[in-house]
Amino acid sequence: MAQIRKEDVIESVAAALQYISYYHPPDFVRAMKEAYEKEESPAAKDAIAQILINSRLAALGKRPICQDTGIVVVFVDVGMQVEWEEGVSLEEMIHEGVRRAYLNQDNPLRASIVSDPAGARKNTKDNTPAVIHTRIVPGKEVHFTVAAKGGGSENKAKFAMLNPSDSIVDWVLDMVPKMGAGWCPPGILGIGIGGTPEKAMVMAKEALMEPIDIHELKARGPRNRLEELRLEIYEKVNRLGIGAQGLGGLTTVLDVKVRDYPTHAASLPVAIIPNCAATRHAHFTLNGSGPVYLDPPNLQDWPQIPWSAQQGRRVNLDTITREEIATFKVGETLLLSGRLLTGRDAAHKRIADLFERGQGLPPGVDFHNKFIYYVGPVDAVRDEVVGPAGPTTATRMDKFTDMMLEKTGIIGMIGKAERGDKAIEAIKKHRAVYLIAVGGAAYLVAKAIKKARVVAFADLGMEAIYEFEVQDMPVTVAVDVEGNSIHKIGPATWRQKIASLT
Repeated sequence: MAQIRKEDVIESVAAALQYISYYHPPDFVRAMKEAYEKEESPAAKDAIAQILINSRLAALGKRPICQDTGIVVVFVDVGMQVEWEEGVSLEEMIHEGVRRAYLNQDNPLRASIVSDPAGARKNTKDNTPAVIHTRIVPGKEVHFTVAAKGGGSENKAKFAMLNPSDSIVDWVLDMVPKMGAGWCPPGILGIGIGGTPEKAMVMAKEALMEPIDIHELKARGPRNRLEELRLEIYEKVNRLGIGAQGLGGLTTVLDVKVRDYPTHAASLPVAIIPNCAATRHAHFTLNGSGPVYLDPPNLQDWPQIPWSAQQGRRVNLDTITREEIATFKVGETLLLSGRLLTGRDAAHKRIADLFERGQGLPPGVDFHNKFIYYVGPVDAVRDEVVGPAGPTTATRMDKFTDMMLEKTGIIGMIGKAERGDKAIEAIKKHRAVYLIAVGGAAYLVAKAIKKARVVAFADLGMEAIYEFEVQDMPVTVAVDVEGNSIHKIGPATWRQKIASLT
């Protein structure tokens, strides 16, 4: 009978979380390389290039692929013949492994978990607790699947109780465009069908942990209805033309994974959960022989892609004017240099509360003629100015956009993914602009940040307001002063192009 030590669980979970913070699975890298090679949309091709280059840099530097190092999700299959050495619960062991991983001094990971979610939403500071799914199975081993899911992709999860006669494919094709680009495509769709609502969601999540093999499936052909569904959804979602980062292009999903379970005759529960461009999961087995440390991947598997942040219009953020931003064109690449301020959900809420009480901005915060970057960076280590600092999903700030443009004097925003109609109306009304950086390229973006300091709300941690000084930070004009949006124009254009080719 295998005896599993507490320390073996803790250390193995911690090591796996560190591993997946900076190593993409090789199957994901291969799929992204193939998507890059066949992509015909210049904007989407550039975004995929940045994601692949960022992936290699993160692997070399052993620093997070994405600043959102995720909520930890663990699936554990416990063998019935396993004996536990320590009198501590399995959940407590896993939580301690998470704590050890996220507080690692050589590669600290961003703490994003808040307790009291319907109230104070106070950061737990160590990214605990994890979300754990446990099964008791035959055997003498304990198998772990450890994942870290970013908020951008988790927030796009969809669920429905369909009628038994409804089309699952039609529902998926209706939902994917509504997910927008906040989940950082191209990625993977996990789909759960059947059971009960909670069972469908868990199946969709667990399906994301499977290797990418859609091309092998296409080559040999489907053997059952689920494989037929995978192929049909894969082909039809990619025909939507959403593309990398929602910019319009040939590849929106790299694979589609489907799991099912028997359900009630009156029901058809269906769930979708996407995995983003920071796809992170690892698998290991404990058998009583000690902790597990995963072997590093071969960096020769990463493509050498020629890319330089030298092509685009150079913009000086310290001297920029409203007249200058009025000349920005949707889809245009800009290279930003100078100072900008940061702020995301908690900072925007606090600013709104200050204005509501008749108070002004805190001392040291001047947004006049400035750009705000929606970001929550990872803590810096060694000689870093700041840790990985990619954009967060901008739509969460939509409800604050009109207030910020009217009362603070900002003239531009930087984030990822599309803006909603209300935010676009505010941008047009105030003749501001919205720019996007590539989600999933956080380590690469951080290379453009030359100085960083907290200027307000230090108690908010990663959600504090920073001042960044950047040099040649690559961004794309997503919404211009007239309210034209690349996230509407790009996918519509590529949907037509794809339709003409098929």
